[in-house]
Amino acid sequence: MTVDLDDLADGLSEFAENKKKQSRTPVDDRIVAGFEEISRFVEEHGRKPSNQPEREIFERLYAVRLQQIRALPDSQSLLSDLDVHGLLDGDAESADLSQNVESIDLDELSDALEEDFADRDLTDLKHVRSTAEKRAAEEIASRTPCSDFDKFEPIFKVIRAEIKSGERLTAPFGKDAQVELGDFFILDGLTTYVADVEEEFFNEGQDRKDARLRVIYSNKTESNLLRTSLQKALHKDSASRRVAREREDSLFASMGSTIEDGDVETGTIYVLRSNSKEEFVVTNRQLIHKIGVTGNKVEARIANAKHDATFLLADVEVVRTYKLVGINRKKLENLLHKFLSPAKIELEIKDRFGKPVKPKEWFLVPLSVVDEIVELIRTGELVHFVYDPQSALLKRL
Repeated sequence: MTVDLDDLADGLSEFAENKKKQSRTPVDDRIVAGFEEISRFVEEHGRKPSNQPEREIFERLYAVRLQQIRALPDSQSLLSDLDVHGLLDGDAESADLSQNVESIDLDELSDALEEDFADRDLTDLKHVRSTAEKRAAEEIASRTPCSDFDKFEPIFKVIRAEIKSGERLTAPFGKDAQVELGDFFILDGLTTYVADVEEEFFNEGQDRKDARLRVIYSNKTESNLLRTSLQKALHKDSASRRVAREREDSLFASMGSTIEDGDVETGTIYVLRSNSKEEFVVTNRQLIHKIGVTGNKVEARIANAKHDATFLLADVEVVRTYKLVGINRKKLENLLHKFLSPAKIELEIKDRFGKPVKPKEWFLVPLSVVDEIVELIRTGELVHFVYDPQSALLKRL
């Protein structure tokens, strides 16, 4: 028996649901656009808009608009496919909030705002916070009780005791200071701990990576805010402090010198060994070291070493690092280079374009001597010594 597929299709079509695509009206389009704005707010802030008096005006408008949309008879059929956050399902909280406010005519408010700003340059708005500022303030404010604070409480007790005894230093939060997993800060008078860092991403409109953090506070609360939001809060709080990650990280703790706020930074002294094939380097590889100071991760500093004449156009090995807290990095680096200047090597290589280059910051000095120099800086006794490159030893003056 031969089956005619066209006849079969016609027969089956009688049982299929006959759905006609309906075009949306201008009113429908406006409702959809308004609902999408509310959805974007939820995606940005991680919660539904609230109509509480302390909230921003536009958030309060979103809350009222959502109540009006929910009341529309066709809202489910029109918006159900777009409702990925379950916004059309009303809850007790939103119902209570809607009873606490007077009716707001969104058209009238929109017209009023348009008239208010019609003659202004949008780049010259006054008394209006940017989206980033509002987001930062919102995220700082959204602290919730920490359900597993008992896991963190012993850590906070140790940190507070070590700060009080002077075993662990604190320093003002520097302009380029990083925020990483395990960092401690003093923010708004609370000890603040970065307990978790999620995967990094690029925020729209930003030229740097960001990440969502889990931050625990000593008052048994926590927040799930962006790294940039925490950095902004630390900058804004004039009394904020960075806490040294380890007691031994507090280099120069016993120097007793006065540190001005503008000079306080954090960073790392790094010591590198080159894998260059240059004959002089190969012969003296165990003695030739590059010594520098960076405020970023050392791994990032040397990532492009084999393409950078500064690193002798070769990969390098990190043989020592010393963490810094409460130190001006540039002044320290100048001090190290000046002290080791008698051992500076004069080596000329050609860069990728064949141009002769004389790399700096490479010294003929044993690693053990570098350890001694750092310890003398820590104790404040380096001024009593000089480095003798002939014997490769430190000599007391």
